[in-house]
Order: sequence, then C-alpha cells, then structure tokens
Amino acid sequence: MSTIMAPPLHPPAASSVDDFEVDGLWKVFGTNPEKVVGDERLAELSTAEILERTGSVVAVRDLSFRVGRGEVFVIMGLSGSGKSTLVRCLTRLIEPTAGAITMRGDDLLSLAPGPLREFRRTKAAMVFQHFGLLPFRTVVDNIAYGLEIRGIGKAERRARALEMVALVGLEGYEWRYPSQLSGGMQQRVGLARALAGDPDVLLFDEPFSALDPLIRRNMQAEIVRLHHEMGKTMVFVTHDLSEALKLGDRILIMRHGELQQIGTGAELVGAPANDYVADFVSDVPIASVLTLEWIVRPGEAAPDAPTLPATTVIADAIPTLLGSPSPVRIVDAAGAPLGVVDRDAVLRTVAGERHPS
Repeated sequence: MSTIMAPPLHPPAASSVDDFEVDGLWKVFGTNPEKVVGDERLAELSTAEILERTGSVVAVRDLSFRVGRGEVFVIMGLSGSGKSTLVRCLTRLIEPTAGAITMRGDDLLSLAPGPLREFRRTKAAMVFQHFGLLPFRTVVDNIAYGLEIRGIGKAERRARALEMVALVGLEGYEWRYPSQLSGGMQQRVGLARALAGDPDVLLFDEPFSALDPLIRRNMQAEIVRLHHEMGKTMVFVTHDLSEALKLGDRILIMRHGELQQIGTGAELVGAPANDYVADFVSDVPIASVLTLEWIVRPGEAAPDAPTLPATTVIADAIPTLLGSPSPVRIVDAAGAPLGVVDRDAVLRTVAGERHPS
C-alpha cells in the first residue's frame, strides 16, 4: 500500500476520562492457562507454537488499551482473532486468565458474584448477534425484561420500555411478538432492551452480522444516531472494516489474540503500523477516509484562493481543489493557516488508492 502521506499535524487528543482501562490482559484456554502466562520461555513463541507445545489456545495475549468516556471504540479482526473473547472478558462473561480491567475506578476482576451481577445489570449492557428475545413476550415486555429482573414495578418498567420503543423507531409494534418482526426489528428490540437500564457502557458483539446488507446499513445508521443523542460509551466488535470505519472513533485491530494497531480510521489507513494492517486496509478508498491535514504542505496561498478546514475529508474537498487554479489555503479549527494543498497532491492521493504498492 502506498504511504506517501505523513501523520496528521494535529491528531485527535485522547479522552481525559476513561471508562475502561485494560492492562496486560490474557485469556488462555487449556488445562494449565496460568503456566502459559507465567512462563517467560513461552512469551517468545507465537500463538501457533504455544498451541503445539502446550495444547493451550491463547485467545487474548497481553492486551492493554483505554476506552474514553463517550467514545465508540471498535474491536475488529478476522475470524479467530480473539475479538469476541476480548469483549466478553470486559464483563467477565469469560473469565480472564491474567491482567487487569478497571471501569470508572472499579476493579472488575475483584468483584464477587453478587456485585458482578449488579454491574452487568446496571453499568454495562451487551447486545449480541443472536437477539435472544423471549418468543412469548411482546416487544414492550421483552424490552422491560431486564428492569423486571431488577425488581422495578410494572408501571415504571412499562413506561420506560415505551420510551425505548420510540427511541429505536418501533412505534406501532409495541404489542407484537418476535415472530411477527423482521430481523432488523428484532435487533432493535435487543438494542432497546440494553438501553432500557440506562447503562454507562454498551458492548456489541457483531450484532448485525446476520442481517441483510440494507438492514445492516440501517442499523449502523441507528447506532450513529443513538450515540449522537445519548453520548454513551460503546465498545463494538466487528469483522467488517467498512462498519468499523463508519462507527468507530478509534479502532483496535487484532490478529491471533494480539494487538496490531489502535487508531482512528485515518491513522490506520494513512500510517499502518505493520504489513498486516497495511494489507488489511489496502482496499479502503483513501480519499474517503483521510482529511486534508494528511496532505497539507508548507506554503502560502494567493489572497483570493479558497480556504478549507484541515478536517475536511479529501473526497469532499476534491471539487474545490480541482476547480482552483492555485493551491487552496488550509486552516486549523481556530482559522490559523497550516499550509496549502494543490490539485497534484489530490491526484497523487487518488492514484495511491487505486494502485497500492
């Protein structure tokens, strides 16, 4: 893949407040998983070599990352990369072998069964690929099920469920049963059920994989809308790069249980950390992901030259850039000049995406 561009001049600042802090996380499946983690000799081996020598499967290997409050954080990788195991470790649906997980200061790995159940009921909700709706309950009663388990009265939980019906666009289907709904509608019920308890964090494990492409795109748009309206922290697992780029503020790419790179979509495409990531993103249209800050160069524009913000996506800027006889002025968020971009820079970028090296 061609990498003719430099990293952005002003990369996005990390969130000052984190919802999840993950440090040195391991999940090993086998008869003696702690030995695999603690053996320094095995630490130098690949996941395949560890499997051959010990019979243990390393699903998550020494992962550390942060998820900022209000961020949409995407975990992605191919089948078998460990992404679903990782997201299940975050709520201890799967018990980690080693490491630390902290959410808003709470050490999740030290929680006893009672507090852990309360954490799952009130602070973190999961939405799975399989909707898990109760077939004998209506839409409203499915949405209210988690509230019922928490002991909330019928009138209050039903009122809350009806609010969620409106939020996810299911008005008119309140009293239908799951068998009377399309796949996309059923997934909306699952989403509404997760939202009904007002959790701090929503975790999605490939929730749209079984949906038709059109319904899937509609559900992706629904997630974007809900995030803008509610501002909740979201951890989203997918194997679909286009879905990750559409939804994620930042993306974590995994391979064989190991971290390959964390970054914005632009950082992954414009500055891949290794050959695996470069190959992973090689088919992404560069101009639709990168912004002008990736191709700006020092210089002064003519007084009558057009001005564009550095955060403008290159594809959106093409009409202005190709229509201007002279370089276009690029400015930062405060309006201060950063440099210029000319039509040749755009054409080189487009050529780079069409003919990766």
